Amino acid sequence: MSARGWAALLVVGAFAAAPVAVGTAASAHTGDVKKGSASAAVLRTSLDVSRLGGLAPLPLHTSLNEVHAPATAEKKALDVRLDAVEGGQPVSVLRADVATARAEVTHRTAQATTHLVHARVHVPGVPLLSLVEVEEVTATAICKAGEQPVATSAIPGPVTVLGKRIPLTVRGTRTVEVPDVGTVQLALSRTETTSRAAAATALQLHVSIDPLKLNVARVEGTVTLAEANCTSAAAGATPAAEPSAAAGPGRSDTRPQSVGEHGGTNLAETGSTPLTPYLAGAAAVFIVAGGGSLVLARARSHRRR
Repeated sequence: MSARGWAALLVVGAFAAAPVAVGTAASAHTGDVKKGSASAAVLRTSLDVSRLGGLAPLPLHTSLNEVHAPATAEKKALDVRLDAVEGGQPVSVLRADVATARAEVTHRTAQATTHLVHARVHVPGVPLLSLVEVEEVTATAICKAGEQPVATSAIPGPVTVLGKRIPLTVRGTRTVEVPDVGTVQLALSRTETTSRAAAATALQLHVSIDPLKLNVARVEGTVTLAEANCTSAAAGATPAAEPSAAAGPGRSDTRPQSVGEHGGTNLAETGSTPLTPYLAGAAAVFIVAGGGSLVLARARSHRRR
């Protein structure tokens, strides 16, 4: 093959390999970008309702305003229908003046918050006595890339469990017993954080109630009121400029940016773009191809002489 033929072959090979190399690098680059996560819920129940007469228990596993970013929910009531309980009528589990859950995620921040005002929680078999009443509770979790996550919960107003007022100075757990009704173990303002995650719960109740009314023999399980969770972006993720927050109820204005949209930022910071290494590699291929052509041309000329 002539020197000119070898040069043409090398150039064609370089053009064929370049898209594959660039495509693979772009895939690896975007694969490193992993945003955080956020979720919130106003109420979550995991209860088993045992009925009189040895009948099989009825599960009451449900949630209110459970959202995953980006989302907002503002439903204020939760009615659940359980067959053969309370005369077949819907069980009003929660009533509140305000019940809001919100979750948002951008490339740098993941946050969730839950807010309840004037809320009452009921369980089957005890329609006239609230399991818990709160004036106001809030749970918030904020996770920012590269920073320690933060979890907070606030209970500025009184809390009443089975008709008994609970001092807000209490932390950890407390047990409330009511004769002929049952027992509730209450945990106030629980928070937990790790290097990348945060979780906050305003109230968590472990319930064991035996009212023996309205065809209910026993209610056991947990009730969680106002929870928020978040996880920050993975290490090495490429952050983008966060858009201005102008979101209204029911929507989020957190439009994520793609890798290509913040290439100008990389240029300003490093003097190059993500394609710079591949352009340099292509240039090297052309240089090698030119050098090879020159060597072959000289060898051919020498043979002719």
